[in-house]
Amino acid sequence: GTSWGLGGTCVNVGCIPKKLMHYAALLGGALGDARHYGWDVAPPEQHNWTYMAEGIQNHIKSLNWGHRVQLQDRKIRYLNAQGSFLDEHVVRSVTKAGKEIDIMAEHIMVARGARPALQPSPRASDHEGRLEPRVPWLKRCLFLSRLVVGASYVALECAGFLTGFGLDTTVMMRSIPLRGFDQQMAHLVTDYMESHGTKFLKKCIVKKLEKLKDNQIQVTWENRELDKEEMGTFDTVLWAIGRVPETSNLNLEKVGVELHPTTQKIVVDAKEMTSVPHIYAIGDISQEGEERPTTAAIGSARRAPPSLPPAVSWTLIPLQVPTTVFTPLEYACVGLSEEEAEQRHGLDHIEVYHAYYKPLEFTVTERDASQCYIKMVCLREKDQRILGLHFVGPNAGEVIQGFALGIRCGATYSDLMKTVGIHPTCAEEVTKLKITKRSGLSAVITGC
Repeated sequence: GTSWGLGGTCVNVGCIPKKLMHYAALLGGALGDARHYGWDVAPPEQHNWTYMAEGIQNHIKSLNWGHRVQLQDRKIRYLNAQGSFLDEHVVRSVTKAGKEIDIMAEHIMVARGARPALQPSPRASDHEGRLEPRVPWLKRCLFLSRLVVGASYVALECAGFLTGFGLDTTVMMRSIPLRGFDQQMAHLVTDYMESHGTKFLKKCIVKKLEKLKDNQIQVTWENRELDKEEMGTFDTVLWAIGRVPETSNLNLEKVGVELHPTTQKIVVDAKEMTSVPHIYAIGDISQEGEERPTTAAIGSARRAPPSLPPAVSWTLIPLQVPTTVFTPLEYACVGLSEEEAEQRHGLDHIEVYHAYYKPLEFTVTERDASQCYIKMVCLREKDQRILGLHFVGPNAGEVIQGFALGIRCGATYSDLMKTVGIHPTCAEEVTKLKITKRSGLSAVITGC
């Protein structure tokens, strides 16, 4: 019954359009850099949202079509219908026209995902049109000033590219940025964003929304830092306060599939099996995996079916899943944060190598690189096995992807020191980490 094409959140309103909009914003900054490198570039005009959106939507539609063709090539029957369990082996699907089709299966996989959460208290019916989660599908720019509520990676990524398009963007942060990520790295990301135009309302919680006569939204919030109520007016409010699993109308309780009492996600084991042995759940709808990147969910799909040949089977270790936050200055990581490593192993049993570096591309333009930073968390014993690697800087995801293989294979600090770096790249700085936090020495890299 979805109005989207095939591909789910990632293709239609998630990773793909997000990355393209992030790139569009980076191009705006690159126009300013180009003059320093000899290109006679006219001062950048105002960003054309409509033109960008059309290009992104066309690409998404091509992906939708590609998925449909792949299903046909593999002789997989596709039903655009709403499904729910009748019993342990029967799923009833209802089409948009109301036609019911019952499907019997020996094994069933639930991969329904999650949807953006909306605060119930300030959400009024007359605001619903502006509380939409489909930023990439807006055909024209409906906003000049925008409030982004939340400080997750989705919130910061959206705020980052909106600022990059020249829009007045404010982030309302209830507590800490990028919860679950290394907090030193998270604050480097928000510091960079703040220094490049994104405004932050810290330790604030929305209390009320009111629609004004000119269609603007008046927002009242509680500032917990100052212990007082404050007010502001915005063209649009974007909620990015988390996601809720799509488990409510699947009739899971009828077949005995266990849900987590707090999150309402489907509880699964390491093989994605639910409390009913022949029913599996993968992706954001499952509790064992929490909110995993698309690639991790794909990995789950590859290993979950009971028909999977043993030779292809593999175990997904959540701590070894690399990820990237596509903020204006990107942050990528794999493994434990410094806080997690200290909690698990104790401060005396970890060694943290770190460096502040300057990308070569930043030098001619004299761009500020004070937030470009690398941190590697290791065990202190023996060869110092790498527990976590964190990188803030350009193309962070491309840098971390290769190192993720090494860390999955048990790489040590000693292994890394024997690795030859590619010069001149940002990634090579990882192979040159020498300074530890424990030493107290300056971690600022000088020279080329």
